[in-house]
Amino acid sequence: MAGDGLKWDGLLKWSLSHSDGTAPPRNLSEEDRRWFMEAMQAQTVDVIRRMKEITLVMRTPEDVLEAQGVTSEDIEDMLDELQEHVESIDMANDLHSIGGLVPLLGYLKNSNAGIRAKAAEVVTTIVQNNPRSQQLVMEASGLEPLLANFTSDPDVTVRTKALGAISSLIRNNKLGIAAFRLANGYAGLRDALSSESVRFQRKALNLIQYLLRENNSDCSVVTELGFPKLMVHLASSDDSDVREAALGGLLELAQDRTSGNSSVLTEEDKLRQVLQRRIEGISSMSSDDLGAAREERQLVDSLWSACYNEPSSLREMGLAVLPGEEAPQQPPDVAGKIFEPPLRAWAARPATEGTRSPAGGRKKESPLLLGLGPAGGTSNSQDMNPSSGGERMGP
Repeated sequence: MAGDGLKWDGLLKWSLSHSDGTAPPRNLSEEDRRWFMEAMQAQTVDVIRRMKEITLVMRTPEDVLEAQGVTSEDIEDMLDELQEHVESIDMANDLHSIGGLVPLLGYLKNSNAGIRAKAAEVVTTIVQNNPRSQQLVMEASGLEPLLANFTSDPDVTVRTKALGAISSLIRNNKLGIAAFRLANGYAGLRDALSSESVRFQRKALNLIQYLLRENNSDCSVVTELGFPKLMVHLASSDDSDVREAALGGLLELAQDRTSGNSSVLTEEDKLRQVLQRRIEGISSMSSDDLGAAREERQLVDSLWSACYNEPSSLREMGLAVLPGEEAPQQPPDVAGKIFEPPLRAWAARPATEGTRSPAGGRKKESPLLLGLGPAGGTSNSQDMNPSSGGERMGP
């Protein structure tokens, strides 16, 4: 940290010297223990202080910020920094207690598309695998502006980011799923499948597949809305991730037993053609491409079996991946046992503030945070000097 002598490179070296695997673990001396705890406590206090500064800016009226020279790019940079801080679950939950969650959700309605998109990214980080923050966002009515951006924002990037935030917000969240369904969220997903944006299509397909797994009775809903036709079309996409996600959604529909009939039978002829083309494409792949297409091979074979009650020709060619068949074992993550996430984040950063980027420019500084100026229009930047925050803890 700047100004108090604490350097994160020293903390990294200290950590590695105690866990480099070259010697058995040893008990920490009282002096080492005290130094480590003081270092961590000082950095935590600094992050909270910085989050409070960011909260103050988010609560400042837009016209006041403009009068003080704060641009939309400055706000986006500030949200980038906030996103780093809230990657810690504790910090994500603390954002509400320091008054930062509500103004962050307010940025979802900002007039600038870049700010709306970045605010949705921060919300995604806050609620991901975090039931407490999911609850706080729901209680703060955060789903409503996300749904509005997802379904009707003129900027497709904003719509995509909003959908990503919704997906993280309602995942493993029964109240969130119910609210999404009541808000006609499936209609928004149908529109996303018709979009020309591959990223938007991919996120929508992944959420559809999750929702169908959670509530199989929704298969009838998506069938009535015309999803099978759209997904069959996307199963021929040039993007492999979109193809796999579409095939996965179709498999969920094909395995639907709640209505007595497969929901994809209405597209049976078209689907057969698509699957045959995919089989032909898979059969002509190189060995490396076959490995990368492992999931698609399994989906194609499973979907063919589910729809036509017979194995696909991939099995005859020895190219099918049978359900339950284990993937090739990955090499052990040796480095992961040494580099904890905060240390990994530190190691990925330049060693000094003056380090140049690959493009030749200097490392981006933290955005200047300006507080409310006194009467007369003179700004007072001392209350919110980013240098008082020092260095930040990485994710």
